[in-house]
Amino acid sequence: MRVGIVQFNPHVGAIQRNAERILDFIAEAKRASCDLVIFPELAVCGYTPMDLIWRPGFLTDCQRAVDRIRDESRGIAVIVGSLTAEDAHDSYNRFDVSSSTDGAALCIFNSAHVLIDGRETCRSAKLHLPTFDVYDEKRHFSPGPGASVCRIGDVTVGVNICEDLWVDDGPIGVQASLGAEWIVNLSASPFYVGKPQIRRRLVSERAEDAAVGIIYANLVGGQDDVVFDGGSLVADARGRLCFEGPRFEETLAVVELDRLTPTHVEPDDSTMQVRKALTLGIRDYVQKNGFSSVLLGLSGGIDSALVAALAAEALGPDAVSAFYLPSRFSSDTSQQDAQETARLLGIPFAEISIDDAHRAFANALPEAPEGLVDENLQPRIRGTLLMALANQTGALVLCPGNKSEIAVGYSTLYGDTVGALAPISDLYKAEVVRLARSFDGLIPESVITKPPTAELRPDQRDDDDLPPYDQLDPLLHAILERNRSRTQLIADGFAEELVDRTLRRVYANEYKRRQLPPGLKVSPKAFGTGRRMPITNGYQD
Repeated sequence: MRVGIVQFNPHVGAIQRNAERILDFIAEAKRASCDLVIFPELAVCGYTPMDLIWRPGFLTDCQRAVDRIRDESRGIAVIVGSLTAEDAHDSYNRFDVSSSTDGAALCIFNSAHVLIDGRETCRSAKLHLPTFDVYDEKRHFSPGPGASVCRIGDVTVGVNICEDLWVDDGPIGVQASLGAEWIVNLSASPFYVGKPQIRRRLVSERAEDAAVGIIYANLVGGQDDVVFDGGSLVADARGRLCFEGPRFEETLAVVELDRLTPTHVEPDDSTMQVRKALTLGIRDYVQKNGFSSVLLGLSGGIDSALVAALAAEALGPDAVSAFYLPSRFSSDTSQQDAQETARLLGIPFAEISIDDAHRAFANALPEAPEGLVDENLQPRIRGTLLMALANQTGALVLCPGNKSEIAVGYSTLYGDTVGALAPISDLYKAEVVRLARSFDGLIPESVITKPPTAELRPDQRDDDDLPPYDQLDPLLHAILERNRSRTQLIADGFAEELVDRTLRRVYANEYKRRQLPPGLKVSPKAFGTGRRMPITNGYQD
């Protein structure tokens, strides 16, 4: 059997657009003489539609799109992910589903449709619904009635969806016992560092355990704060990986199931994977939301320089505008570094002084601002100017905050935290440095190596207010990623004073993190997706 695996980049809610793209890929698969073409989980409506599924007409539109795709399946078999719904007391196998209009309860299923030669021959619904990380599928979907198999040509196939592959004792064993020769898994599995290795191991083990081949078709593209990386897989019945799709790329890959040979998997370069994930996440966030350009404050520091480089790579240099917004505390070196960064990246650059606005704000207060009050005025003025520039130009503002700073609240709410997207908010400072170096000279060495500073008072450096990042990052990783307690951290060898000071700051700044722009997830414990804490919290171990 000749199989086309589509790493599809849907636009959530753009059902008609998605259907058109699916039809284009079906036509391409036909030209490639494919017997079967496979699309990922919820390809028709995009993953995840969340509460859109309860909007009037949404389910009906999904069904109409599936009907269109079914009509175009003549001469080929198609497996595509979508939604189906029916009254709670109706049979799941009834295929003329439409939204209930009489107030009856609906069962909504995350489904895979098998369409052959203009007919829907079978349908499988997701059995295991996740309620972790970025998902709460039990809020929206009902679990399917059970595992089954179907015939596609001369091959018996079991179709299941995403977590059905991940859970132990899932439907794969049942489908294999029913005679399945191949398992097709439609997936929407988001990226984080280390996830590709986990998927490879999982697919290989499931195939070997059930003695059945597995075709794993994964989504690609950015959706809000997550990025799907593709990397679709095929394993034979001995658990040997025979195909791996490209990462972060929408494509049709053609695989001959009768001619599979084991493939060598190259070691993952985690830094370049993160770079590709962030550029794809920026591109899709901007373009899918109807924008074409971004802007940011370019301070001469490494964080804003990295965000500018990622944005230029994602959207093209002409779509990125950089603004240097100096105060009386800004150094000549910062101005030169910001200007040189913009020159190397080829992005437009402008300078707007905030001195007059700073004096006006200070004079407007009943008492002359000092210390932190005066320091925070400056980033808030910058934030106001950046948002005004966004209004004038129709561009989105990018926030340059990194995970280390966000964790301890080393940022000014409504100042350097403004923006529509925070691309590097899931990167610790050390990861920012590594990623900046991957741009091979597009970010000046002086920007990468100079001591970090907010330049909000004379001769300020980050390590005046924070522990050095080479001490802070490992401690934050233990707190955030490994969920270590105070007692455990001290036992791990971290200094007691450093632990207490850092934990206080992490606990105290949850309210800030709740008000930040969405950030792109590249770790298992990104703020807002992988880690959720109450703001009002009396438990502080």
